[in-house]
Amino acid sequence: MSTRRLIAVVVLVPVLAALALWAFAWPAARTAPRDLPLGVAGPAAATAQVEKQLNRHEGAFEIHRYADEAAARNAIEDRTVYGAVVVTAQGPELLTASAASPTVAQLLQQAVAKQAAAEGTEVRTVDVVPTPETDPRGAALNASVLPLALAGMAAGAAVTLLGLRGIRAVTALTGAAALIGVTAAALAHSWLEVLTGDWWAEAGVFALATLSVSAAVAGLAALIGTAGIGVASFVVMFLGNPFSGAPSAPQMLPEPVGAIGQWLPPGAGASLLRSVSFFDGAAATGPALTLAWWAALGLGAVLLGSAMRLRTRNTEPARDKELAAVG
Repeated sequence: MSTRRLIAVVVLVPVLAALALWAFAWPAARTAPRDLPLGVAGPAAATAQVEKQLNRHEGAFEIHRYADEAAARNAIEDRTVYGAVVVTAQGPELLTASAASPTVAQLLQQAVAKQAAAEGTEVRTVDVVPTPETDPRGAALNASVLPLALAGMAAGAAVTLLGLRGIRAVTALTGAAALIGVTAAALAHSWLEVLTGDWWAEAGVFALATLSVSAAVAGLAALIGTAGIGVASFVVMFLGNPFSGAPSAPQMLPEPVGAIGQWLPPGAGASLLRSVSFFDGAAATGPALTLAWWAALGLGAVLLGSAMRLRTRNTEPARDKELAAVG
């Protein structure tokens, strides 16, 4: 038995290390725009050349056309596009939103500036929705993804290992998530001042993101046993975090990694936090529903697992009585 365990450890650890390197390093090494939503604004005749040049980057941009600069600004503020090239009489103008992704904003500046330089013109850049001055690179928001995931995993594991079941487990999970949400908002918004949205809305996002993970961990453990802690944690840690797109954008990751990441709590949580903190809740419905489904299904699994365990315990004495009567 000891030899088998030794072999299992020797084999399992390198496999896990390889999976971790693949999950974290591969998306980072293949970061590039893929159907990145980008607006083009101005008269059709004037924007045709801009669209033609952007389309030379095959598969990089998904072009959205707007009549004027005001419409392009609205699209950026609604999180429909990450930026827009506006053709004006004075020359091209680039609208960006570093709050949506500093990485994408920088990429657009480099791409459009290079294109303009080749034509002998200069581009004026306007940051429509900038990042806070206290966090110009958006590093604090990106860094919040992993701690929230770890907090959710820890809460789910604690509820399971402490033997909490049914309503008591649900109460513990929701209470812990609420407290984590308030604490995280106090740190990120009030102390660090890296978030600029509604305080309670941000606390709600932190809480829901935590609950979606903790409920998934505890729920799967309630159905299949303590092994569920490892399975759910693996999905969140080795897929959810590197596939979240928080440091760049979902459209900057290899396909279908970006899409998968938005269906997992870390990616949905990061997207929702950006919407609530910097865009007045624009485009928040999708990620909010994703987190809510994870939380609801997880809590439902906790209750179901408790009910199944109780039913098993109640049927065993009755079965023993039947066997005793027959004997």
